[in-house]
Amino acid sequence: MATLGIVFPGQGSQTVGMGVDVAAAFPASRECFDRASAVVGYDLLELCKNGPEEALRETRVSQPAIFATNVAIYRAVETIGLRPIVSAGHSFGEYCSLTIAGALTFDDAVRLVNERGLAMGAASDVAPGAMAAIIGFDSEKLEALCAQARRATSARVDLANLNAPLQIVVSGDTAAVEAAAELAKAAGAKRVVLLNVSGAWHSALMEPAVERFSSAIESASIQMPAFTVISNVDVAAYESIEHIRRCLIASLVSRVRWHETAVALAARTPDYIVECGATAVLAPMLRRLPDVVAERCVHVADAASVAKLKLLVKHSAEAMPTATTS
Repeated sequence: MATLGIVFPGQGSQTVGMGVDVAAAFPASRECFDRASAVVGYDLLELCKNGPEEALRETRVSQPAIFATNVAIYRAVETIGLRPIVSAGHSFGEYCSLTIAGALTFDDAVRLVNERGLAMGAASDVAPGAMAAIIGFDSEKLEALCAQARRATSARVDLANLNAPLQIVVSGDTAAVEAAAELAKAAGAKRVVLLNVSGAWHSALMEPAVERFSSAIESASIQMPAFTVISNVDVAAYESIEHIRRCLIASLVSRVRWHETAVALAARTPDYIVECGATAVLAPMLRRLPDVVAERCVHVADAASVAKLKLLVKHSAEAMPTATTS
């Protein structure tokens, strides 16, 4: 049986209409939305179907909505019959990985993701902050620019998402993030984009969320995953339940070390790497890695892309040489 590596995106991957198609085509996918809606107390599928976009962007809603969508898409992919051997998620996308690997039950994962969104939303109400994507500079250069911005504004800003060696997101107080963005532009960054987000994720501004969310993680029932799940906090395969708890709490304020995580996942050499999410966020970055076969690294979002993947797997299997005897 061909092997599978699965990646899940986090906030920013949402779009109106996400998950609706797979929910209509695959009963197990529809069940994801029904069960998640029962946990959070409102109709997630209806929200995903009709939005509005502003509601889906708000972290209290986006996290459970994206989680349900991601896992629903995976349940559709699961029907193809590939054997999962490794998974990773960007930021809270990791909860999807832990769920499909059996470390968390689906309902418990929804509860945790919902509580995470509420805790982060409350923290952002107190200190809204901002985030900016900066392309063209490595982490060392951006560390220096952030330090300069902190000195100039007496406010907080630091690296948040290390998506690729030259594609990094900074996060913190609005004044400091804007200062860092301007410094990056002046220094010749290829592109600088202030992100349309509802909070300064993965920054010190999320410290108030840690205490509230920690109790939920500490009391949660967690098992060891049935296959490898790589943490985006320390880029290690989970080796104990305490390791899982520690990283899930730390992820609120820690950097997302996505590039290193993607490299570690690719090193496990699954036959296929599939991003399960509403929009293609991670698969394009993974295809650029030297050890990844680009045509076998795909993004799946709907029934049509599930069918396309199924056909790819079928054709690849047919193209493999068969054993002969002499």
